[in-house]
Amino acid sequence: MLTILLAAQSRRGHAAANNFVVTRGFHFVLGGSPFYANGFNAYWLMTVASDPSQRPKVSAAFRQASADGLTVGRTWAFSDGGGNALQYSPGSYNERMFQGLDFVISEAKKYGVRLILSFVNNYEDFGGRKQYVEWARNIQGESIGSDDGFYTNNVVKGYYKNHVKRLITRANTLTGTAYKDDPTIFAWELMNEPRCSSDLSGKTVQAWITEMAAHVKSIDGNHLLEAGLEGFYGPSSPSKMQNNPGFQVGTDFISNNQIPGIDFATLHSYPDQWLPRSDDQSQLQFLNNWLDSHFRDAQFILRKPLMVTEFGKSSKDAGYSISQRDALFQTVYSKIYQSAKSGGAAAGCLFWQLLVDGMNSMRDGYEVVLDETTATARIISTQSRQLRYIGRLYARERNIAKMKKEKAAREAAGGGRP
Repeated sequence: MLTILLAAQSRRGHAAANNFVVTRGFHFVLGGSPFYANGFNAYWLMTVASDPSQRPKVSAAFRQASADGLTVGRTWAFSDGGGNALQYSPGSYNERMFQGLDFVISEAKKYGVRLILSFVNNYEDFGGRKQYVEWARNIQGESIGSDDGFYTNNVVKGYYKNHVKRLITRANTLTGTAYKDDPTIFAWELMNEPRCSSDLSGKTVQAWITEMAAHVKSIDGNHLLEAGLEGFYGPSSPSKMQNNPGFQVGTDFISNNQIPGIDFATLHSYPDQWLPRSDDQSQLQFLNNWLDSHFRDAQFILRKPLMVTEFGKSSKDAGYSISQRDALFQTVYSKIYQSAKSGGAAAGCLFWQLLVDGMNSMRDGYEVVLDETTATARIISTQSRQLRYIGRLYARERNIAKMKKEKAAREAAGGGRP
């Protein structure tokens, strides 16, 4: 395994030299060493930060996350339409909201947290693709049958591409650094949970990801990119579709993630939502199989890193207990750790969702408030420590191997003399 990592790390590009996380084979690499992420979701960061009086909540979230060793956070870089939007209408932006995102990025850097920023939502919350379609209908008079036209209509795709470019080229008003040049941003995400019910083959989403991945990479060669997929299998791997939780959403985990420009695969898992009539043990069994199958595919088929970018258990579930949620966290964390320890493709996970005190209106049942759930916080911090240890172990082995190689080269140059 070490030989594989060393060979992968021997090729360092411009991004690596500037403290960007890159991929080498099916691993993330930072500064020549494997990078493993234990992290969180906090979709609300930009919206809350847009009100300067509420920014202490953002700072508290990063401070508490950092204290428990969390190194990657995922959040929305979108809010489309409405009075408190980031993008009021195509190309018309709310500078106050943008400055909220500037603050989020600067605070993340302060606390050593890297960010996955998502460009748009699949759902109507915060506008999403429905808002883009309505803009095209109302502004340009486009005749679009359903929200799935988001993926195919040229006007809509133009709106999306312009938003992507505006975000990537934004200069942070607090740091002066363009987003595309800021290593605080771990990766871009094309969409939160893309779905297309009108084409379950995955081909519509396939074409859209292909086009948009190329667009992002044409603007930003520094950052990683992922599609935002949940992990549902599609027709490109019919034997694997039995692993889906009884339904499809118009995506294809294998073919969608094989697209050039998609640097790593993502996976979501909500057994309590997907299998609502199953008991807790059945849901945990599904979770185990779901993770195992995707971890194998990432390593042996995709040959790309995989990150579990959403998982959780809701306190609103019948019979819920904190111990049940902790068991789910332990299951995910154990799978990630075992994969990382053996050199596999699983590179980290992000729980849904992190809140801090004073945010009761945003509680959705899945929230984790680290100050009030000490047992869960202890599980989280233990995982962070274990992944940190693995990274350091590989770094140490890499240095030893490097010294041995240099010694052998000196001996060879000296005619065999030590």
